[in-house]
This record gives sequence, structure tokens and C-alpha cells, in this order.
Amino acid sequence: MQDLLSPDLVELAAFCEAGVISPERMRAVDQNAIALGIPGIRLMEAAGLALACAVRESAPERVLVLCGRGNNGGDGLVAARHLQDLTVDVVVPACGSATPEFLAQMAALHHCAVAVHEVAVPAGVEALAPLFERADAIVDAMLGTGVHGAPRDPLAAMIGLANRSAARIVAADVPTPGTRSDLVLAFHRPKAPGVRAAGIGIPLAAEVFAGPGDLLCLRPKSPGAHKGAGGEVLVVGGGPYQGAPFLAGMAALRAGADLVRVASPAYVPCPDLIHVPLAGAVVGEEHLEVLIPMAERADVVLCGNGLGTRSHAVVEALARVAPRLVLDADALRIPLPAGAATIYTPHAAEFVRMTGRSLAGGLAERARTVRDAVPAGAAVLLKGATDIVSDGERVRFNRTGCPAMTVGGTGDVLAGVAAALFCRLSAFDAACAAAYANGRAGEAAAAGRDAGMTATEMLPHIPEVLYG
Repeated sequence: MQDLLSPDLVELAAFCEAGVISPERMRAVDQNAIALGIPGIRLMEAAGLALACAVRESAPERVLVLCGRGNNGGDGLVAARHLQDLTVDVVVPACGSATPEFLAQMAALHHCAVAVHEVAVPAGVEALAPLFERADAIVDAMLGTGVHGAPRDPLAAMIGLANRSAARIVAADVPTPGTRSDLVLAFHRPKAPGVRAAGIGIPLAAEVFAGPGDLLCLRPKSPGAHKGAGGEVLVVGGGPYQGAPFLAGMAALRAGADLVRVASPAYVPCPDLIHVPLAGAVVGEEHLEVLIPMAERADVVLCGNGLGTRSHAVVEALARVAPRLVLDADALRIPLPAGAATIYTPHAAEFVRMTGRSLAGGLAERARTVRDAVPAGAAVLLKGATDIVSDGERVRFNRTGCPAMTVGGTGDVLAGVAAALFCRLSAFDAACAAAYANGRAGEAAAAGRDAGMTATEMLPHIPEVLYG
């Protein structure tokens, strides 16, 4: 299996993003790495070792390591352990919540030739002033990328003494706010321009494939959330295939949309959805008087599910007024509708039809074709055994799913999930999260079978994947 996978992974390295990484994306990559079997504690070990090597560059004799009680502090504790052949002191707050990884590293440090000083108040920090004065190097491992706002005591007191010290200060990943630094050593990728970075063994797949980390951008609803806070989706479809828009609508509800309207010629009984009946057998321009006001009011409009080939003028008209748009199935035709931010969800044949571009070659070549075809402000989710998602710059792949998902309706479910997530996320982030979650829901519904699953069986698994 490894021989089969390696060539693709080597080719996909070209799609790994480079340069500055946001804290949010870094958390996603970390989580994806953990899901791939790299424990967080192992990543911390690699980060701490890299940090210790950076400290040694100035040949210090006395090192002072300033730690918080989170994973950034855990990186500092690992560095202290690797520097125990020097004179090393560690200063850490005595109270406050601590991550399991930090506690594990603190337990290990008690077996090392390192002096640990726990402080609770500024006076306790001031009593350690001689350590700051004598230090040749100080490690800033107090606060990482997940912390916002000004540091509070005792960290604030530690920062004050560090800034007055003549020691070389090496910051772990990012500088603690208000702390000077002579060197910032970022882990994996820099968090700011011009910053040095050290690899910590994160697999390529954690960056280029969608994973559970790509769901971290889904913020929980606030306790005071009102009806509609999860977004309002309008699904326009049906005609030749009446079940498709209702599958998409139910998927949107399961993915977190609060209100879903389905405008279609026929009604499939479903009390959770608001049905907007359209006269006749197909959706036509005569319905625009009803559809346009609803499209303007919705957060996202989803078009194409079961629509047939005779309604393209309707899709084009809605694209001009919808705040955000998801286009699937029969909506994917030339001229390709474009207006507001849009997610296109074609399979291979639909992609060729909507772009006129061939999808020849391997996965990497197809990904380049998709990337080059994305309209401005949009994202394309090319469905396949390995999904390809691109916004014209970034490319991400998704390999969740199973053979049982070749059954009809799974694409409608995916479009509904994408529409719901698009209410709250960017087109690219929504498409990546939808592809991953849809595949996982299909795997759960199939329960190891390669046939016999239905698309409706996926629906209850969608919120389990997205929200736990």
C-alpha cells in the first residue's frame, strides 16, 4: 500500500502551502497530524528539541525558561530538559488551568537537573530577579497562538523582568505579547513574516488533505443565539427529480442551518423543511417573481438538485441576486452562472461540461486543471474517489468516503452540507469541511458495506461528524 501511495504524495507536495500560516490553520494542521497517528506529545517533543538547539547557538551557560501552563509552556519544558547539562531554571505560574501535555512534561522535568520555580504573585517573581539578571539566555514559552489579550500576573511580572534583562531572548513559536525577542523560532511554519521556522515532523498529508482539523473553524453557537443564527438556505430544484432538493435541504439542516426553504414543483412530505410550491412540472422563469425575493433574503442559495436542463435562465437570474451561491448538478452548465461568492460542486463529467477543460492525467494534474478553472471569488469542489477543492490559489484534497457512496443522492447531501457551512465560512473552508464531513457520514452509514446504503441513511451522521 505504501508503494501505491507514495508517488501521489510526492506529487501532491507541490500543493502544500508555504510561508506564513495563521494560528487557526496551524491548529487545524496540528489536529490533522494527530488524527494521522502523530501524538501531540510527539510534536511537542520535536518543538522543544528544536527550541533547545536554537538556544545553544549563542553558547549560554545559564538559561532561564519562562513557561505558561499551555502547550507553548510544554514546549519550553521540553527545551529545559534537553538543556539540563547547562544551568537551567524554569519559572512557571503555580495556578491556572493546564493542558495534559504540559502536565506530562512537568512530571518528566522533575527527574531532571533543572530547578523549577512556581510563582503565584508578582512578589514571587520579583524574588527571582537574580535569575533574570544572571541568565545568558531566556526562553519565552509563556503564551502561544491561541491566547488573546494582555498577559496577566504573574506572567506580566515575568515579562517585565525579561525585558529589562541583558539576556538573549528566544521565543517559542510566537513572542508573548509585550515581550522583546532576539529570535523567534516558529514551529512547522512561520506565524509572521521574516520569522525563522523549524520542522517538527508534521506529515505532508496533514496539510494537503482535509481532516478533522478542518472542522475546527466551526464555532459553537453562543448561549444567546436566536433563530436563524445558523443561517438560512434556499434550495431551488426539483422537476424531473423531485427527491433531490429535499435530500439537499435535510442535509443543510443536519449541517447546522436553522431555516431551509425548498422551492420546487412537487412536495415531498418533510415537516422540518419549509416548502415553497412552484406551479407546473419544472422550474421556469415565470417563478422568478417568487424566487428572487427569497434568494435576496437567504444567506445561501443552492441551485441545481434535480432541476433538469430547461431551467438554466432561472439559475443565471438567481446568481445575480443571491448573497452566496452553491451550484450543483444541472446548474453546472455554460454559460456558467457567476455573481456573488460561489461554490461549484461538479463530478468529473459536469466539470468538463461547465469549463470545457479535460481532466486527463493523475491526481496532481487534475488538481492543477481545477485550480486554473476556478472563477474569481469562488471555490470548486470536484467530486471523485479523491475530492479536489480549490479557490484558484489553494488546493486541498479529501479522501474520506467509501464505495457505497456511488448510490444516487449522496451528491445532493454534499451540496446541502456545503450550503449550510457556507452560511458561516468562506467558500474554500466550507467546501473543504463539507467534503470531509460528507465522506465521514457516508462511511458511518455504510458501516463497512460496499453497497446497499441510501443517501438518507447519511443524514443522522452529519451532525455527529461536524459537531461531535
